[in-house]
Amino acid sequence: MSLLLQIILATFAVSIISFTGILLLAKVDHPIFNRITISLAAGALLGAVFFGIFPELFSHQETEIEADLLSAIILLSILAFFLIEKYLHWHHCHCHGPHHAHNNKSIGYINLIGDGIHNFVDGALIATSFLINPSLGIITTLVITLHEIPQEIADFGILIYSGFTKAKALWWNFFSGLIAIFGGITTYYFAITVENTIPYLLAIAGGGFLYLAMADIMPELHHETNKKYIAWQSVWLILGILIIYLVTTLAPHGH
Repeated sequence: MSLLLQIILATFAVSIISFTGILLLAKVDHPIFNRITISLAAGALLGAVFFGIFPELFSHQETEIEADLLSAIILLSILAFFLIEKYLHWHHCHCHGPHHAHNNKSIGYINLIGDGIHNFVDGALIATSFLINPSLGIITTLVITLHEIPQEIADFGILIYSGFTKAKALWWNFFSGLIAIFGGITTYYFAITVENTIPYLLAIAGGGFLYLAMADIMPELHHETNKKYIAWQSVWLILGILIIYLVTTLAPHGH
């Protein structure tokens, strides 16, 4: 199976799994599901960065100057992800309150635009990982899926709040998810066209994953106040890290 086909199948799988997750869970109360997936996703993201992406990145390091440049790219990618979320997902902070009731429909469309860009970036991260080796690509696909299912359910809720019918909300969410395929294909052709892009793509992916884990997902864990669930969150967080560690240790690495 060609590398491009693997990338297309992986990005399509993320969209399908997220779509299925909405179908199964949108009509039911799912606090336990969210607690598990959010904790697992945070741990898996950290594991993917420190046991998958960064070791590959350091193996491409040739000079101290390049190390400085790659560090700067990691930092810039974290800032870029912050700006993307800050200015394209600002609506998440404005979806509550009566003074926005007259503008519900526009909130839904803005949500779709922001989510589409987010899915494009997910596709790029998946493609970058597959370009390093298929094992890391599979890990990245699983990690993004864990992160995407709760996110897509939240986006589904925003579209319903905005006045979309359930059927339209489901399909628009699905079409938005398919943008990940475009992100994966674009990244693939960019990487094979421009030489020596792998270390820089890795740095961007590492910064993106760090931002998602530390700024986007882990703060959600602080909202939990029940001592029992806090303990279980810690267990699932550590389990997510251990799973990625075991997979990256057992799976062969290729360049």
